[in-house]
Amino acid sequence: MLDTIKTFLKDEDGLTMIEYAVAGGLVTLGAVLAFTNLGTAITTKVDSIATTVSG
Repeated sequence: MLDTIKTFLKDEDGLTMIEYAVAGGLVTLGAVLAFTNLGTAITTKVDSIATTVSG
């Protein structure tokens, strides 16, 4: 059993998959933040235009 654990710890394939998962998560987080900020900016601009047109 100890040999199995040592082999598992030395295996770098799993580490590579974890690195890809972390990188994918960071890219997803960045996209969500960018779209959230974009949506907020668009809402603010549309509200500004609506205020200008109605006033």
